[in-house]
Amino acid sequence: MRIGKETGRTARWLLAAVMAFGASVAIAQVTNTRHNLGTTAGNPGVTNVTAGTAEICVFCHTPHAADVSTAGVPLWNKRLNTGSATAFTTYSSSSTMDAVLANDGQAGNLSIGSVSLACLSCHDGTQAMDNILNAPGSGGYDVTGGGTGGLAYTWAAGGNSNAAGQMTNAATTLSMLGRDLSNDHPIGIQYCGGGPGTTTPGALCQDVDFRAPSNASIGGQTVFWVENLTAVAGRQKTDMILYNRAFPANGGLGAGTYPSVECGSCHDPHSSANPTFLRVSNAGSAVCLTCHNK
Repeated sequence: MRIGKETGRTARWLLAAVMAFGASVAIAQVTNTRHNLGTTAGNPGVTNVTAGTAEICVFCHTPHAADVSTAGVPLWNKRLNTGSATAFTTYSSSSTMDAVLANDGQAGNLSIGSVSLACLSCHDGTQAMDNILNAPGSGGYDVTGGGTGGLAYTWAAGGNSNAAGQMTNAATTLSMLGRDLSNDHPIGIQYCGGGPGTTTPGALCQDVDFRAPSNASIGGQTVFWVENLTAVAGRQKTDMILYNRAFPANGGLGAGTYPSVECGSCHDPHSSANPTFLRVSNAGSAVCLTCHNK
């Protein structure tokens, strides 16, 4: 019994050390990105900043009282736009797409879920960037997400936000995607790479025009990703990450949980290594060609 207790203490200590190290690395990276909306030095040329707080992570994450309305969102500090009143329109091409859309999202947004819904809680332009659940310091918990105007922070003029801190200027920028995503890369769509006999099963979802995904068991769950052509073996932040979602039956493929393409497949919100938060440089279309076998 004592061996078990000591092993448990050691495991907990190692986990705490890893989490602390990982957190420090993430903060060091996101400080120098356009996702740093606070007054902390490092955000290069960011105009969407506020003098309301020097915190960085608070605009997306909170260690307490996070939104739990949608599974898979990591300690999210914003109200998620769910329900038919805020439905999204996704890209569709019946003549070229073999895959189907996920069906485990919120009402009216069945193909939108997981990390994509989290990203769109800012990038659909419907609520202020300071519209958060748990305010900095002892600001208190607000289940409504701060209301339409959020915390009423004063935002720097110009950039991609209006005076209320909402993403805007859809005509001139790509950061405000809106709710019509029909002209954007599909999300919430099953990844069908590799052709017959690969790790992605099924009759219709076996497309040789896409590279086969890799997989591994992490935490007792099978996870999928597409190896970056220059990356080391094993899942890395520079690989194209796939997310497990629920899908309806598709031809010979029964309904079940399969790898899905989401916003976070191509973008790493914490990294400033590449423009537009891409996981790898898109020189030579490297992002596209990681998955697309062309």
